[in-house]
This record gives sequence, C-alpha cells and structure tokens, in this order.
Amino acid sequence: MFKRFRRLRINETLRNLVQETTLSSNDFIYPLFVREGENIKNEVSSMPGVFQMSIDEILKECEYIRTIGLNSIILFAIPDVKDSVGSECLCDESIIARTIKAIKSKFPDMFIVTDLCFCEYTDHGHCGILDPVTQTVDNDKTLEISAQQAIVHAKAGADMIAPSGMMDGIIECLRTALDENGYKDLPIMAYSTKFASAYYGPFRDVAESTPSFGDRRTYQMNPANRLEAIEESLEDEKQGADILMVKPALSFMDVIRDIRNNSNLPICAYNVSGEYAMLKHAGAAGLVDYERVMLETLTSFKRAGADLIITYHAKEACELLNKK
Repeated sequence: MFKRFRRLRINETLRNLVQETTLSSNDFIYPLFVREGENIKNEVSSMPGVFQMSIDEILKECEYIRTIGLNSIILFAIPDVKDSVGSECLCDESIIARTIKAIKSKFPDMFIVTDLCFCEYTDHGHCGILDPVTQTVDNDKTLEISAQQAIVHAKAGADMIAPSGMMDGIIECLRTALDENGYKDLPIMAYSTKFASAYYGPFRDVAESTPSFGDRRTYQMNPANRLEAIEESLEDEKQGADILMVKPALSFMDVIRDIRNNSNLPICAYNVSGEYAMLKHAGAAGLVDYERVMLETLTSFKRAGADLIITYHAKEACELLNKK
C-alpha cells in the first residue's frame, strides 16, 4: 500500500502540530545604522524600510521593537570623519560607543551585538590598515587595532562582538584581548564564513563603505569554495568563537547545512542587503506575495541549520508572527 502523506496536511491544526521548523522573535537580530546628528532618519533608496538614524531616533526604534518582542540588534556606525586607519572607532567616545551607552542607559535589557570592522571608518573603504606594496589589507597590523576596537565596544557595554573583516586569526586575537582586560564572559560571534559576494551592494549605500579602489576578494571568501568555508568556520571554533556565521545566506544554504553537520556551535545566517532588497522590490512590483515569500525565506534559513538570523526583515517578521 502506498503512503498517504496528505493525511497530515488536510487539517490546518494538524499541519501546525507536525511542522518541523518554526520562526519566533527569538530567532532574529535586527541591524541598525547610527550616524552623528539629531532628528535624522534617512531612508536608503536601495533598501526600502532601512534607515540611517541619529542616536535619538535609534532610541525610538529600540523602544518600538521591544513592544513586538524583538530584543536583539546589531549596530553599525557611520562616522562624520574617516581616515586611513579608521581611528574614530578606536576612541572611547566613538559614535558606536556613545550609541551603546545611550541604549543601555534607557533599555538595559536590549541585547546589543556590535559589528567590529573598519570599512565604515576608513577613507579608502577597506576593512583595515592597507599595505602600500600589495594594496590590500595588512592582516596582522589590522589585528592589533581590531583588539583596540573590541575593548572600546566592551567598555561601552556591548553584549556580543562580531568581527566582520575576515582577518586570519581575528578570533584568537579578540579572545585574548577581551580575556586579558576582564571581559572573559563577553561572547564573540565570528563572521566565520563571509563570502566576497555581489549581494552586499545595497549595504554599501547605507553604511557608506564602498571601497575607493578594488574589491575585498583578497580577504573575503571565494563564493565557489565549499570546503574552504567549512575550514574557516572550524578554525574560528578552535580559536574560541562562541557562534559561527554564514554570510550571505540565501545562495549559501548548502554551506549552512555543511557547517551545521560539522559543528555543534550555534550558527547565525546573515540575510544580507541584496537579498532583502530583491524581495522588497519584487513585492513592490507585484511579482510576489512579499509577506509570504519573506517568511518562507526566513524559515528556509532555519531549516538549513541556522539557529539565529540577522535580517533587515526582522521587524516586519515579528509584526507578522504576532498576528498569527
């Protein structure tokens, strides 16, 4: 006798009872972008619904998202002044440090992840100190200032640090610096498998971090390399990472599953700007049912093996999940 799979599909309640993968507000980390000034909330044309905000507007956003069960954010900062080494972010009164302090003062239970990189802070848009000979990022010199930036974030009150520059040895470097400065319990989420992807395009509009020359393929991963991706993540685990990440997510769900099968650490999928923008613009054009496709996409990341998701859809997703 053939098996009747439809028996478990005909009744809606039964479909929900046997559903294997579910979404909740606890799955999401919501990216926020802060810049200097007051009363600033500038929408990014390539990313409808995403804004550059001043600290006062960031606080308003945090107040609202808490009401829909969204309590985790990842902070990016856009400084007014940039230089060759991104020195603004090495200061205890940097824009990101002041933002962390402001949020923690008003919402002490808001979980704040900080993106640790230099591309937003350098005048050349690359992720660290440049080697003048090779015209790419000097890995080891960048490690030194990355440790300084981590301590700035930790002192300000960050709950987790996420280094995104793809420097070799970054996890060991940050773990050592944090431990030696009294932050042994501060977790690190590694951008362990971050591909040199064309899906990042709109992010560079909101973060104002487009490289002034070349690209990032000398330090970010080749999107064609699956086995190297696994090695990158396992190496970060050895160095002390608490959470591993795959970025982007949509075209790399095979890699999410590979890493899930090779590690017991929590895995984060970063649903990046280009992925977000495609759904937004397709929905606006009437090509897809935006809300259904969005939730289906987010569910697919979890089905692939992700435990948490960084996504620009987080606020809308929580609003929809609350209606169910």
